[in-house]
Amino acid sequence: MSSIPTRVYGGVTVPDTPLVASALSYARAHMADSFYNHVVRSWLFGFAIADKLPELKERDREVHSVAAILHDLGWDCTNELVSKNDRFEVDGANAARDFLKREAGEAYDKHRLQLVWDAIALHTTTSIAWHKEPEVVATSYGIRTDFAGVHGVPNGALSQKEYDAIVKEVPRLGMKDDFKEVMCALCRTKPQTTYDNIVGDWGEKYVEGYTRVGNRTIDRLEAGLEHLG
Repeated sequence: MSSIPTRVYGGVTVPDTPLVASALSYARAHMADSFYNHVVRSWLFGFAIADKLPELKERDREVHSVAAILHDLGWDCTNELVSKNDRFEVDGANAARDFLKREAGEAYDKHRLQLVWDAIALHTTTSIAWHKEPEVVATSYGIRTDFAGVHGVPNGALSQKEYDAIVKEVPRLGMKDDFKEVMCALCRTKPQTTYDNIVGDWGEKYVEGYTRVGNRTIDRLEAGLEHLG
C-alpha cells in the first residue's frame, strides 16, 4: 500500500488522512467523553502492538484506523445510530459502513468495507476475530488491551511504559462506570440482542428482572429439536 501521511499521538505513529480525521470527528459527535477516549486509546494500542508484529505490519493502516475509531458507534449517545433489534456491535458495523460509503466513496471497495464491518462486528468475539485478516486482528488487539492491559493480547508486544504513555495522553475519564451502565442499558432496552453474547452477563448480574432462561441458545435449540422429534 502506498505511504500515507502520519502523525505521532501518545507516542504512537498513526495515519493522519482526511478520512481518519473525519472518523474522529464522527466518533466525537456520537460518543460520550469516556467512550470517545476508549476508541482513541484502542486505536493507539492497536498500532503500537501491530507495528511490532511481522504478520500484521502489512495491514491496511487506514482500514485499521477507521475500524478502531468507529468500533463503538453502537453506543451512540444521540441514539441516531442505534437500532431496535440488532446487537450493538452490528449497529456499529453498519454505521461505520454507511459513514464510509458517504465519506470515502470509491476509495473503499467491497473488500475494504467488509474488513471494517468485520473488525467492528467481531470485536467482542476474539475467538473468531483473532483468526481473521490482519486489520481485524489488529483492531481487536487494541480494543482488548484497553480492557485487559498489557497482558491482554498474545506476544507481549506492548510495554507498560507504552501503555502508560497512551493512557496519560488519552485518560480513562471514569469509563468503568460508564461501561457498566451502557451494558445494563442494552439489557433493559433491547434484551433480545443480549441473550447469546457477553452483554447478557451484565444483565444477569446487575439488571433486576433480567433473565436468559428460555432465551439461551441451548433453550432455543433444544425446543426446536424437541418439536422436530
